Amino acid sequence: MYTISTQQIIEDVQDLPTLPAVVMEILNNIDKEDVDTHELADKVAHDSALTAKTLKQANSAYYSTMVKVTTIQQAISLLGLVTVRQIIISAALSGCFPENNCSGFSHKNFWRHSNLVAIVARILARRLKFNQEVAYTAGLLHDIGTLVLVSKHSTEYAAALLWQQENTATQLHAERHVLGTDHAAVGEALAQEWNFSEQMIQAIAGHHHPERPGAGFLASIVHVANGITHALGPSGTQSYTPPEINGVSWESSGLDQQALDEVLEEAKTEFLKLEQDIAI
Repeated sequence: MYTISTQQIIEDVQDLPTLPAVVMEILNNIDKEDVDTHELADKVAHDSALTAKTLKQANSAYYSTMVKVTTIQQAISLLGLVTVRQIIISAALSGCFPENNCSGFSHKNFWRHSNLVAIVARILARRLKFNQEVAYTAGLLHDIGTLVLVSKHSTEYAAALLWQQENTATQLHAERHVLGTDHAAVGEALAQEWNFSEQMIQAIAGHHHPERPGAGFLASIVHVANGITHALGPSGTQSYTPPEINGVSWESSGLDQQALDEVLEEAKTEFLKLEQDIAI
């Protein structure tokens, strides 16, 4: 067993590149609608790498605009502010972590799963009259601690993946057994380092255990969304044993069989669109 200490986790997250200021601004104001779109577009345009990644995703098959998007302002006009803010966040995060440095781990599959959970979280939030953009963002970020472990402890994480496969274990169990910590705890440390809102920090920290004190309703939404995503089939993660859905969280979602069937049907439609997008 390779034990990663709390101090090591703190050093790991402090060593990561920080998110662009405009992305931090978006994350800290994700629940606000009164945003100056021209000001946002100008701020993103000052970061050429972020602009390029954002426009690449905006022009992907998933969003299927009739015309080629060439500016951030045009993207907002065609896709809407909510969608473009989500694209910017996704584009920024994908550039923070080195890829292909851990045997058995696929960054493409990781982001595929994160996007799927985000989609289901948004569907649930709409039904529960919770802020859909906040839920989507939390779904996108819920496993971010995995990328810290993969990038900072690649050899050890590869061992955890192998142990997980050999023992038909959940991701969380394998991480705790081999590393002495897990991606939820590391994600919490990263969210704190990056000054995410307390609600977002708790959702990331509690998405496997939403019953923990202070986790909040957002953690329950992401927890149920994660479970539903796994239930829909292979989601790109190495979770050979899917995580169980907490009973209290399931009850709070208000899903009877008919409602669940409707969520699954809507999610499947979104998933098919996502599958066509080679950028994810």
